[in-house]
Amino acid sequence: MQFVAASKLRRAQDATLASRPYSDKLDEVLSDVAAVVDHEAHPLLAEEQEGTRLIVLFTSDRGMAGSLNTNTIRFAMQEITRSEDELQVVTVGRKGTAAMRRAHVPLAASFDGYGDRPSFTDILPLARLIGDDFLAGEFSKVHLLYPAFVSTLVQRPEMKRLLPVKPNPHRDEGIPGGQFIFEPDPSRVLEELMPRYVATRLFQAVLELTASEQSSRMVAMRNATDNAQELIDDLTLTYNKVRQAGITNEMIEIATGASNV
Repeated sequence: MQFVAASKLRRAQDATLASRPYSDKLDEVLSDVAAVVDHEAHPLLAEEQEGTRLIVLFTSDRGMAGSLNTNTIRFAMQEITRSEDELQVVTVGRKGTAAMRRAHVPLAASFDGYGDRPSFTDILPLARLIGDDFLAGEFSKVHLLYPAFVSTLVQRPEMKRLLPVKPNPHRDEGIPGGQFIFEPDPSRVLEELMPRYVATRLFQAVLELTASEQSSRMVAMRNATDNAQELIDDLTLTYNKVRQAGITNEMIEIATGASNV
C-alpha cells in the first residue's frame, strides 16, 4: 500500500500544483471584472447577509491515511461548535459523512469521493447544487473546508470562503479593471465567469484532498511497515531467547542424568 500510494502521489501532487496558478489567475480576472461592476449586478458578489451558513467538508472515502481525516473532521467540529449561525453541511467523502451523521449535524447533501483521478466534469453537479441553492436564498454564505497539501509530510486543514465572492480590489498585480475594455459588457462577462469560478474553487479543493490523502497514506503505511519490522525483530529475539533457554535446560538435564549414572 505504501508503494501504491507513492505512485499515485506523484500524479496527484503534479495535478494540484499545476492547477494552483490557474485558480489564482481566475481570482485576478474576477477582481478586474468586479472592479468595474456594481456588486448588485450579480448576487454572488453581494455583501454577506445574515442567514444559514453552509460548510462543504472534504474528506476521503477510505481510511488508512494516518490522521488526515481525523484532523480535518476535528477542525470542522470546532468550527461548527464556534459558529453562531444556523448551519448545514455538504460532505464530499464517506468519512466526513459518517462523522457528521454521528454528531447529528444537519446535512444538506452528501457525495462520495471522486477517486484517485478526479476530473473537472465530476465537480459540476456539486457546483450547480451550491450555486443554485445560494442564488435561491437557501444559504447566505458558503465555506470550503479541506486538507490543504503543503508537502509530503504536512497536510493542514483550511477553511476558505467560497460565496459570496469577495474579490480583492486593492491587489497590486495585474492591470486595474478600469483599463480593460469588456465585450459585450462587464456584467455579461461576470455572468459567464462566476459559475466557472465556483467550479474551479471546488475542483481545487478536491485536488488538494487527493494529494493530501495519498501523501498521508504513504507516510502512514511506511510507519506501519517500520513498526511491523520492529515487532518482528522483537518477536524473533524473544523466540531465540526462549529456544536457547530450552536447549540449555535440555543439556543440563542430559549432563545431570549422565553424572547420576
